[in-house]
Amino acid sequence: MQQFRSQTDVLIGIDFSPSLPFDPDHGFFPGWDVTPRTARELWRFVDDICREDAHFAASAFVDHPEASRHFRRSHGRRGDRFTGTTGAFRRTEQRCREGGYGPAQSCFNLVGAAQVGKSSLTGMRILNRLAGAIPVWPFDPVGTTGPVLVEIYTTVAARAAGVTGGSKVRHGLALDQALGRLETRPHHLLARYDDHSTDAILTVAWLRSVAAVSGLWSPPELDSQLASTEGWTFGIL
Repeated sequence: MQQFRSQTDVLIGIDFSPSLPFDPDHGFFPGWDVTPRTARELWRFVDDICREDAHFAASAFVDHPEASRHFRRSHGRRGDRFTGTTGAFRRTEQRCREGGYGPAQSCFNLVGAAQVGKSSLTGMRILNRLAGAIPVWPFDPVGTTGPVLVEIYTTVAARAAGVTGGSKVRHGLALDQALGRLETRPHHLLARYDDHSTDAILTVAWLRSVAAVSGLWSPPELDSQLASTEGWTFGIL
């Protein structure tokens, strides 16, 4: 927190979706008359419903009689407003899938190892509690100095580092080879080479290497409406 208070330049990647698909006519939850209209309203909305859930859990939200209609909660158990077989996608998730960046998942899917819905809902609660203390791109204006939070997709970093045949690195030599492609020195030995550790190391190296690339801060499809509602994943063009 000292770095934040002193306005140190820090680019922080958050590996969850900070918003949900947004319908300009019907909001985030079509058919629900209290649906929020901006991402910050959504964060507050989720946090308020889950105020009794400890540790930023979001159980109360997915159990809510109206919210639950939009989620796939288990195999064979889909709400009546869950879209198709995959769930609805944000624009950036559609671009990710169509552009070959990786198989981005819908936040309305809460089933399987690749699902991101649960962590995204809990992440929204945390973003609400930050209360604007740190800018979150693209929802907030980003200054020339100080910390900023961006949504990341670790597969984007892996692809940029030349990782092929999947996006995971599971041993030290492969990690150093990938870091070298990002012009980053070899890593310190890890006690365990699991996906979480190597994803984090690679993504930090990638963020440092592309932070000053102006085009990544203004992707062609990101307009003012998306910037206030769905947001965007840093690195996807």
